[in-house]
Amino acid sequence: MRGGGLRRCARLREFFYIQMEKHARQALAEGVKQPEQINVGVDSEIYKQLNQHYNRNNHIQPPEKLRGIIEDTLREFFLAIQAGKDSEPSWKKQIYKVIARMDDTIPEYFKDPNFLERLE
Repeated sequence: MRGGGLRRCARLREFFYIQMEKHARQALAEGVKQPEQINVGVDSEIYKQLNQHYNRNNHIQPPEKLRGIIEDTLREFFLAIQAGKDSEPSWKKQIYKVIARMDDTIPEYFKDPNFLERLE
């Protein structure tokens, strides 16, 4: 991937993590006490929001494991914020390491610069 592709990936990842933090804080504000109380379904606000952001025209079927990844990430953020780790300067690094283990390799067809044109 060229430099532009790497920057685009970084922005996409940043959006994902911003949403996770926002929704984790919202869960705490709403009185959620245990991470197991956080459940993400395909009809949940965060799932729809992320799918809309990354898959604007619904050209592709979201991976089946997306729901679980969102849920697991949201729970990791919830636990970190609940424990007060967000007061530390690099508190998100540990979460990134946990979530990075869930990453799949990007399919070759996504790397094609004409990918979106072929879908239309």
